[in-house]
Amino acid sequence: MPDSALDPRSAAVTERADRATDPEGAEDTAPDGAEAPADAAGRAGAEEVAGRVAVVTDSTADLPSSLAGAVRVVPLEVRLGDRVVRDGVDIGPGELSAAIADRRLDVQTSRPTPEAFAETYRDLLAAGASAVVSVHLSRELSGTWDAARLAAEEVDPGRVRVVDSRALGMGLGFAVLAADRAAAEGADPADVEAAAAAVAARCRVIFCVDELDRLRRGGRIGTAAAVLGTVLAVKPLLHLVDGRITALEKVRTSARATQRLVEHAVAAAGAEADLAVHHLGVPERAEELADRLAERLPASPRPVVSEISAVIGAHVGNGALGVVVVPRA
Repeated sequence: MPDSALDPRSAAVTERADRATDPEGAEDTAPDGAEAPADAAGRAGAEEVAGRVAVVTDSTADLPSSLAGAVRVVPLEVRLGDRVVRDGVDIGPGELSAAIADRRLDVQTSRPTPEAFAETYRDLLAAGASAVVSVHLSRELSGTWDAARLAAEEVDPGRVRVVDSRALGMGLGFAVLAADRAAAEGADPADVEAAAAAVAARCRVIFCVDELDRLRRGGRIGTAAAVLGTVLAVKPLLHLVDGRITALEKVRTSARATQRLVEHAVAAAGAEADLAVHHLGVPERAEELADRLAERLPASPRPVVSEISAVIGAHVGNGALGVVVVPRA
C-alpha cells in the first residue's frame, strides 16, 4: 500500500507459498516462522546473475523464497512504536498482527532509501549482470518506485530500468517472476521489462478489509469511504484501478465478501489464470477462498496462499483477505 514515507507461467508459480507472517510502512522485520523472502537483503547469490539481466523488486511483492529464484528483494521498513524493522527480514505477519491488535502501539511504514537501491544495483552490475530491471509496487501507493528511479539515475540510467507494476502483493510478484523468467532465457533489458509490463497489465487485485481507517490514515482511500464502512457496518470490496485503491462494491458479511471475491476472481480469470490468495491473520478464510477458487477454476494452478507483507498489512489491518488474478495470455 502507499507508504507513509512509502511500489508466469512456469511450474514454480503453481507451488503453495509457505505461510509467512508479515507486510509496508517503516522498514523490514523477519517473518515469524515463515519462509524468508529470498535474498531479502539484496546481497547473496550474485553469481546467479552473471552475464544476464538481473531482476530486482521490493518486499511488497510477497515472493516466497521457493519461487523467487535469482530475484533480489529490497525491503521496505516498518516502525513499531520506537522500533524500526525491515519488512520480511526482521518481522513476520504474526508479530505485525499482534502489534496491530495492540492499539497502543503506533505502526507506520516507509519506503527503502535510494541508497539501498543504489547499493543493490551496484552489487549486481559488479557481479557481472549485463543490466538491471527493477519492478515495484504502484507509485500511486508508495514512494518506492521513485526511490528506485533516483537510484537508477545515480548508478547508470543506461543499464538500470525501473518499472511501475501498478500492483502490489503477488500482482507485483507475478510480474517479477515473468521478468526473471525472461532474463533467465537470455532476453535483453527491453524484453525483460516488457515481460513484466505485460503480466502487470493483465493483473487484477481485489480485496476486503475489516479496518478501513488504516487505509484512510495512510492516504490510501478517502475519508468518505472510510466513514461509510464504519458507520454503516459494511465490508467494502476494494480493487486496484490504474494503480490506485478504489471501491468495487459493498457487502454486509465476511461470508458474502468471500463469495464475491470468488465471483470476481472467476470472472477475471477466463479459461486459465495464475492466482494468489493473501491474508493477514485469517488463514482459515484464506484456505477456504483458495479451495473455492481451485474448484471453480480447475484448469488453473492452485492459488499461491500467503500472509501479506508487514508493510501492506500495516495499512490493511488484521482480517484482510484478497485475491490476485493474472489471466494467461
